[in-house]
Amino acid sequence: MPRTPTPDQIPVIDISPLADGSSAGRALVAGQLRDTFTRIGFLIITGHSVPQPLIDRTFAEARRFHAQPMADKQKVLMNAHNNGYMASGRYNVRTSRVSEAAAKPDLNEAFFIKRERSADDPLVQAGRRFAGPNEWPANLPGFRETLLEYTDAVDAMARSMLPALAESLDLQPDYFDRAFAESQFSFRLSHYHQVSEREAGQYGIAPHTDANFMTFLAQSGVAGLQARVGDDEWLDVPYVPGSFVVNSGDMLHRWTNGHYRSTPHRALPPIGQDRYAIPYFLGPHMDTVIECLPTCQGPGDPPKYEPMTYSDYLLWWYDANYNAKDQADLAAE
Repeated sequence: MPRTPTPDQIPVIDISPLADGSSAGRALVAGQLRDTFTRIGFLIITGHSVPQPLIDRTFAEARRFHAQPMADKQKVLMNAHNNGYMASGRYNVRTSRVSEAAAKPDLNEAFFIKRERSADDPLVQAGRRFAGPNEWPANLPGFRETLLEYTDAVDAMARSMLPALAESLDLQPDYFDRAFAESQFSFRLSHYHQVSEREAGQYGIAPHTDANFMTFLAQSGVAGLQARVGDDEWLDVPYVPGSFVVNSGDMLHRWTNGHYRSTPHRALPPIGQDRYAIPYFLGPHMDTVIECLPTCQGPGDPPKYEPMTYSDYLLWWYDANYNAKDQADLAAE
């Protein structure tokens, strides 16, 4: 049975010491990040800069979007950039090292956006995948504006942690600045329908690791998220009001030569009430080459992974796990 973790398993870290840009505040948070990412890869942050009213408004937009009739959600079905609506029961993560062959398709529906780009953006002009466009519902006034305000705020908060993260890896504080000057993010509005009881092999989201660099999840107070420690021990991620759950993903794992974990996690179907989640998946610019950091290798610790661009990893991962064709078939039914 899963159990609630003790504070030293999924720690709560106050990141407010980063606000003044001092070396002392950065060093304090860096030490905590180093310990957490090498040990479990999951933490809860408080003292962040994202206003609670904005978080509340964004949760409200998630509820408003998913409350629409299916016909309206189908008008913004997932496109080739993996933006738009993804129906429940039509996907699961197949490529993770912890994927379960017997797992049923995930019981959640979602709406995705990525960075909003103008028509003259160089990546748009080049026809790059994942550069857009986003799909925006025409009948939800204020929806687009709220989501863009929220992603801007979370992006700024996430990037404020990068100097401490770099220092935790014995790098200069500005090491990640260039890669994240224009982050490539994915933002998801998820809706987990309530169930009366849980069935074997059925998940809201089946066990997986995240493909991105770091994930930032504003907490809602509805239980369901679990992180794995050890070989098969699942811990309920505790609820801390006004906080974000943060976990490291496959890109940070690769960049650090496996020194920082990409921890498996899952979401159970909620019993008795629906659950909404608004995870923000942070990644570097698409053309960033992910190769072993100089401080994460040595004579007895050679690089484990071949260098690759973040774009190449996304192309492989999305098509293997969230193929837009699975959603296009919905419109034909």
